[in-house]
Amino acid sequence: MSDKISYSIEYDFHASKQMLFQYLSTPSGLGEWFADNVNSRGESFTFIWDDAEEYAKLLQKKNNERVRFQWSVDEEEGNPYYFEFKIQVDDLTNDVSLIVTDFAEEDELEESKMLWDNLISSLKQTLGSS
Repeated sequence: MSDKISYSIEYDFHASKQMLFQYLSTPSGLGEWFADNVNSRGESFTFIWDDAEEYAKLLQKKNNERVRFQWSVDEEEGNPYYFEFKIQVDDLTNDVSLIVTDFAEEDELEESKMLWDNLISSLKQTLGSS
């Protein structure tokens, strides 16, 4: 199996960083756009899609700024992979951007980026921020 490569995608948002952060860091917020349902107990998150469940650990959380998760399978295998949501606000214009960082196999990179495009599109619809 080949090593995964890191990539980042930036998305512009018409929403406050506080509101956006709620949708990135809470089970109820993530359940609105990222998965069908999300549960958490402390730093352990369960993401549910149809009949599938995936587990992730909250690695880092800085209010209104960033959230980083690591899938349990990567943690168990000792892989350094994670996915991160980072909110940036332009000092001059106050424009809000979301930077998504993730890892993918090289031959799955475009597919992975398209998945994030679709997920973030759902998030923007949920926020009313197109």
